[in-house]
Amino acid sequence: MGRNRISKAGYWFRTSQIVKPRSTGLNLRPNIKYILLRYVLLEWEMKMNKVKEVLTTGDVAKVCHVSARTVSKWFDCGKLKGYRIPGSKDRRIPLGELIRFLKHNNIPSELLGIAKMRVLVVDSESEDIARLCDYLENKSDYEVKRVKSSFETGLAAQKFLPHVMLVSLMAKKIDPVEICRNIRGDSDLQAVKVIAVGRGLKESDKNAFVDKGFDGYASDCRMAEDVVKKIEEVTAIIY
Repeated sequence: MGRNRISKAGYWFRTSQIVKPRSTGLNLRPNIKYILLRYVLLEWEMKMNKVKEVLTTGDVAKVCHVSARTVSKWFDCGKLKGYRIPGSKDRRIPLGELIRFLKHNNIPSELLGIAKMRVLVVDSESEDIARLCDYLENKSDYEVKRVKSSFETGLAAQKFLPHVMLVSLMAKKIDPVEICRNIRGDSDLQAVKVIAVGRGLKESDKNAFVDKGFDGYASDCRMAEDVVKKIEEVTAIIY
């Protein structure tokens, strides 16, 4: 097993108080060996099943059953957001933006094949967050997975490949800032949008969360519709 795999695995396990191994020697504890093996298997599975996260105008045209020229017109007039490849006229549309576009125009998202916006929720035992998860799961265009510790977050993110991560600020034994930092430091998860979810947060807190790497925040997890609006907002932002 390569040293780089151990390094990457250890990067995520810091929040669970597991010391990153310094070598691949036989002195690793059995549970550490199992964790690292599990990580490699999950990484392989992820690569085998990875969903295309950025699409061309031709890809979008096939989904919507229109011509690529029509998609280009949608892009140029701002109806469909994305970015151009530097030095060329080629357009690219993030998957999250296409899902938003399909929903806004009442086009069945099942045409995509993946069908749903994947949301990973990081929380411990909050009843408010549980109700929020139920609300999202009852919506046909969301697939929700919930994890209850910092330890679970890394492996779940690598396997589930969420479009959006909701991180509870109220959860015990969870460090939201550390989780966000780990996501930003993982090259495979750069497209994930991270939203801090609290209860009774003030507008003045916004800049503080953005400075710490979050894409946005939902001021009250009990307002499920507002959380959905925030999800749609951050997935429509093109940097």
